[in-house]
Amino acid sequence: MLETFNVLRIDEPDFGCEGRPDGMEVKDKVLLRSNYTGEEMVVREKDARLYELDINEGDRVFMIDGEMRKLR
Repeated sequence: MLETFNVLRIDEPDFGCEGRPDGMEVKDKVLLRSNYTGEEMVVREKDARLYELDINEGDRVFMIDGEMRKLR
């Protein structure tokens, strides 16, 4: 059985008034809750990848080889 998770919250880093340093890859903190156990966990995911996969708060996702994928 494939374990699925609900995306509870996505926190983007705040670089303040100085902005993001050049060349820095932005990773967001993603709070997930298991639909199987109810446990919560935080994973770090590239901001660009979340946009690429259209993953937003409230979505259901699963993990394959440590990578988050959206449940369609």
